[in-house]
Amino acid sequence: MRQEIAGIKIPDSQLAKDAADILREQENDLLWNHSNRVFLFGAVQGQQAAQPYDLELLYVSALFHDLGLTKEYSSPDLRFEVDGANAARSFLQQYQIPEESLNLVWDAIALHTTIGITEHKTPQVSLLYSAVGLDVMGDNFDQFPAKQRKEIVEAFPRNNFKEEIIPAFYEGFKHKPETTFGNIKADVISHYQPDYRHKNFCECIIHSPWSE
Repeated sequence: MRQEIAGIKIPDSQLAKDAADILREQENDLLWNHSNRVFLFGAVQGQQAAQPYDLELLYVSALFHDLGLTKEYSSPDLRFEVDGANAARSFLQQYQIPEESLNLVWDAIALHTTIGITEHKTPQVSLLYSAVGLDVMGDNFDQFPAKQRKEIVEAFPRNNFKEEIIPAFYEGFKHKPETTFGNIKADVISHYQPDYRHKNFCECIIHSPWSE
C-alpha cells in the first residue's frame, strides 16, 4: 500500500498493520476499499478543519466500522455497528490503549449510522460519521476537494459501489432484522423484505404494561 494518499500518511505502526490484516482477511474488495476511502475522507476533513484527533485511532475506526457485517464478527442479536465497535475495543485492548481512547473508537463505530447526533460529537467520532456519509450517500460531496477525492478513489476504486453496498448491508444483518428497528438500516430490510413488519414505536407505548 502507498504510504501517502491525498496528503494523508497511512499509519504504519504494528497496531495499524495488524488492524489492516484483520480487515483484509475478513472483508472483500468492496468493504476494503470503502473502509480505506472512509479513513482518507475523514482524515482530509479533519485536516481541513484543523480539528484535534488521533490519526491512528481514526484509521482503526474506519477499518473496523463495517466489520460487524462479516460472518466472523456478526453476533446473533446486536446491531452490526455494535459488533464492529466491540471488535475494535477487543483489538485495541491488546495494545494497552487508554480507556478514554477505547471509548472514543467504540462510539465512533457504534454511532456511525446515527443521524442527527453523531455529527455533534467530538472530532474522533464525528469525522468517521461524516466520512461514511460522504462515501455512501455523497454527503457534502461538493465541499470535499475534487483533486483529493479523485486521488482517493483512484487508490481505492468504487467499482460499482452503489450497486453492491446495499446487498452487502443486507447480507450482514438479514438474520437479525429486528436490530434495525429505529435506525436507517431498517430501509435495507424493507428494500429486500417488503412484507417484514418492524416494531412500531407508538404500538410499543400503547401496548406497554402500564395500566393507565
